[in-house]
Amino acid sequence: MTLAPVETLLPHEAPMLLLDEALAADADSARAAVTPAPDHLFATADGIPVHVGIELMAQTCGLWAGAQASREGGPVRLGYLLGTRRFTARTDWFALGERLEISARLVFRDQGMGVFDCRIEDAAGEVLAEAQLSVYQPDAEEEGRS
Repeated sequence: MTLAPVETLLPHEAPMLLLDEALAADADSARAAVTPAPDHLFATADGIPVHVGIELMAQTCGLWAGAQASREGGPVRLGYLLGTRRFTARTDWFALGERLEISARLVFRDQGMGVFDCRIEDAAGEVLAEAQLSVYQPDAEEEGRS
């Protein structure tokens, strides 16, 4: 399935839209990519701090939700990162100009709550960071009240 552009699958705008490309999304997972440039919101002389990877993972979870909504003919809606478990990193920095692929695999979903196993890999397929994210997406009625 060809995915829509990432900016149509996430309710984010620049500069907080951190993903460049939606690569894939199915019933249980999503994949995205980014190549951090020197003008990236979180860029430093050393690169992008690895902890920014948590937001890259969260946006990939959001991309999954946006693709599901798009498939079902519904609107793309806001979601929330509730927590992160077992975050591990094999680097301190993501290099500028290095393409990163982020994956999110659904582990659990119930009434707006979700848990995803996520990872970030470099172009060679080496895992640079991984974590389990807990997320929440209110239903349309709840969203209208906030």
